[in-house]
Amino acid sequence: MATGRLITIEGLDGAGKTTLAQGLTDALRAAGTDARMLREPGGVDASERVRTLVKDPDIRIGGRAEALLYAAARAQLVEEAIAPALAEGAWVILDRFVDSSLAYQGAARGLGIDAVREINLFATAGLRPDRTLLLEIDPAAGRARTFSRGEAPDRLELEAEDFFRAIAAGYAALASAEPDRFRTIDAELPEEQVLAAALAALEDLSA
Repeated sequence: MATGRLITIEGLDGAGKTTLAQGLTDALRAAGTDARMLREPGGVDASERVRTLVKDPDIRIGGRAEALLYAAARAQLVEEAIAPALAEGAWVILDRFVDSSLAYQGAARGLGIDAVREINLFATAGLRPDRTLLLEIDPAAGRARTFSRGEAPDRLELEAEDFFRAIAAGYAALASAEPDRFRTIDAELPEEQVLAAALAALEDLSA
């Protein structure tokens, strides 16, 4: 049986993660790979309900509760969708994973990366991505993209500029600590160049 691969896409809001996830999925399928696209939080019914909760701008959620809710949604997604897909030899293209919690809750919320990592190790049974693509964008540019969509901002998108700068710094530290897993891509490049860079970053996993 072919080896399943877990490819995660990380970055600030507005970096183009969902666009890249769809592009990668389409390109891999065109090349004959069983590629399945999922998102976080969400992907399965229970996790989608958590997504609705954590994004609701009218609800106050404390930092610790926020981290635990994301971990709970992640646990269900791994058990119900990711682990079975990997066992079948599929490539899972995942829009956000544990690194999002490390950067958002661990770094920006000040809960501590190690503490947030610990609850996510439990939630995911230690599942680790084969490759993480970090879409790097200036926080102000990311926010401009987000608000240009004409959609009402969600609870996290309403945070102040400093929050997103702390997230960016958190991501940079994570990428620096694990250079074998992370590949950083300039998210301000044209869409087709971002996709080409992402595909190049996955070439060694096909061997």
